[in-house]
Amino acid sequence: MMPETVPVVEEKVWKMFLRRHWKMVVALAVGLIIVVAGALYIFLWFVKDAQVTNLVPSVLGLWSMSHVVWFIIYLILWEILFIGIPLIIAAILLYYLWWKKFPGEEREEYRRRKLMGKRSRRSRGEGAFNFLIFLGFVIKVYVDGNWNVPFATWTFDYLASSSLVSP
Repeated sequence: MMPETVPVVEEKVWKMFLRRHWKMVVALAVGLIIVVAGALYIFLWFVKDAQVTNLVPSVLGLWSMSHVVWFIIYLILWEILFIGIPLIIAAILLYYLWWKKFPGEEREEYRRRKLMGKRSRRSRGEGAFNFLIFLGFVIKVYVDGNWNVPFATWTFDYLASSSLVSP
């Protein structure tokens, strides 16, 4: 009796990657958890600090568009300073100290077999439309002279019409 030949099912490249480099994958997962926790901590710290330093009022009804815009700008800058810059440095170090040390054949195999797979079309910047709508809303509020006017004094009609009409 002849043994049947069973076709070898080609293993998915990410499974092979996980099997070969599981320690680094675990370290990256722990690093990702630390980055997310750090970003949340920075956010909560900044929210508390923004109220203490009077960057923003503690009562939401007293906020104005100026408060919202400056709050977002400062929050982004603090997040970049404490999370973004260290993350970029860590990614560069990871690339040069770990990925570049792979044998050329292994790196080429991951590239050829597309370790990360294909990206979806959905992740190609559809969020820019929402940002442009918000930017139009901010410009409309500024042009109308309501930049420093507290939100509590706005009427619902003004909010709705400003949200839908660009300047």
